[in-house]
Amino acid sequence: MTVSSPLDQLASLPLRAYPRGATVLQAGSATGQLLFLKAGAVEVLKDGVRITRVAEPGAVFGEMAALLGQPHGADVRTLEPSTFHVVDDAAEFLDGEPGAVRYVAAILAQRLEALNRYLIDVKNQFREHDDHVGMIDEVIEAIAHKHPRTVVRGRPRRP
Repeated sequence: MTVSSPLDQLASLPLRAYPRGATVLQAGSATGQLLFLKAGAVEVLKDGVRITRVAEPGAVFGEMAALLGQPHGADVRTLEPSTFHVVDDAAEFLDGEPGAVRYVAAILAQRLEALNRYLIDVKNQFREHDDHVGMIDEVIEAIAHKHPRTVVRGRPRRP
């Protein structure tokens, strides 16, 4: 029995090509789209600050907006000509594709793990400066204890 990977399953999705310098997703817009990078490279910008550069095939964009039911929180801009597998109705797609949900969840878990390592590194760097460690702990506690959003039928809502 041959088991297909999530990347193999993306092959059936429509492709969309963008030239270098194109804005693929714009912060504040509500496209409802989910994009999977097939080829090329993009940068992700939050409030004009580059968060990351991505060139890995299968990287996903628009997932946070889709899962939280809110507008996109960052700009995604091409650094070179780039091609994406595009889902125009991300919520409907994710509701019907458990393999895609697991794939997106794994990517989000990897990002969260990287952020956790970064926060630990920052705390360790400031450990020698007691006056700053308390502030960092307060920020982390505030983030960790923010009221979580619950998802009902694929749509987020406050408890």
